[in-house]
Amino acid sequence: MELREPANFAAPAAKAYWRWSAAAWWGGLAIAQVVTMVIWQDIAWWRWVLAALTVVILIIDAVISPPIRYRVHRWEVTPTAVYTQSGWLSIERRVAPISRVQTVDTTRGAIMRMLGLSTVTVTTASAAGEMTIELLDSRVAADLVEHLTAVAESSEDDAT
Repeated sequence: MELREPANFAAPAAKAYWRWSAAAWWGGLAIAQVVTMVIWQDIAWWRWVLAALTVVILIIDAVISPPIRYRVHRWEVTPTAVYTQSGWLSIERRVAPISRVQTVDTTRGAIMRMLGLSTVTVTTASAAGEMTIELLDSRVAADLVEHLTAVAESSEDDAT
């Protein structure tokens, strides 16, 4: 039996977040490469090839991957489990029983705050470590944290 995909998607603004993040990382690297070549007047062909490759990766990561990632990144909380799916080149699915939830945290970086996004981290009594539900609308994330906290408090199991 194959596990079905979780029901909920990341917030639509997640695509903008992935674009901004890719542009900041790969764009910054490309600019640094070109500036270095100009300052040192180093026009070795392989450095230009490396800079061009960086721009190609930037385009792939900023233009092509966000819609794919958006279709893949999903999450769901049922009465019995927290379920996540993430990735775009390789897809990871994780399921954790609600009874194993120990802590619930929220993260909001600068770009995430600008876009009204939050990431919820669920720590469980598991060797696999924490689960992240990435790039949710901040209101949805706050409601989710409140719900998971209430469920974890009311659970009669020890979560260890």
